[in-house]
Amino acid sequence: MRAVGIATMKHGPPHTARGFTLIEMVLAIGVMTIVMIVINSVFFTALRLRDRTTEIVDQIQPIQRTIAVLRRDLLCVMEPAGILSGNFKAGEVSEPNLSRDAVMELYTATGALGNAEPWADIQKVTYELKDSATPTASGGKDLIRSVTRNLLSTSTPDVTDQRLMGNVRNLLVECYDGDQWMDTWDTSDGNTNLPVAVRIRLELADSGVVGAPQPIEMVVPMVAQFVTNQLQVVSSLGN
Repeated sequence: MRAVGIATMKHGPPHTARGFTLIEMVLAIGVMTIVMIVINSVFFTALRLRDRTTEIVDQIQPIQRTIAVLRRDLLCVMEPAGILSGNFKAGEVSEPNLSRDAVMELYTATGALGNAEPWADIQKVTYELKDSATPTASGGKDLIRSVTRNLLSTSTPDVTDQRLMGNVRNLLVECYDGDQWMDTWDTSDGNTNLPVAVRIRLELADSGVVGAPQPIEMVVPMVAQFVTNQLQVVSSLGN
């Protein structure tokens, strides 16, 4: 018979799982706290930057739209003659239909043509500053663009008020006659010519969003010119 040997296995001392020491736990918690503070600071800085950017964009968009509308109305101004055109006034304009003091009144070919509105593209536009319906601490006013489409109405025409922007402190209009800038212009007061150019100065009230706002200026040349009160003298020499 063959003897079968039974191998006996010898086991060493059991391995024990090694845990974190107290110092390692404190260091890990400290590093995690620093990382969370940095992440929190970056996150809230990004939120504040987003809110500030949104406020600035919300303030700039009405200004850009207002400038675009003003420029378009002035570039398409009509000559102060004819059935569907009237006088050009700038400065202190008395407008009885609005019962308010306006800043500028003109006739311009910027009316939208449509099947639902049987009017021409020529419309009467008046710009004025009006007290805001929601007053603010800055005391700014609303810039209102009043539009009259039916210029052939035999009764009191309908006037549509369009609010362009708010928080306006002042709107100044100056007209250039070829030699100097003038504070007022009225073609119904003898001078039937349009100015050579119009300068708009838009002063904003301090809203606290972007600090003290700088005034916005633009100069628009008058493309249409209607001269009736100039005498052209032609002199001949010789014969």
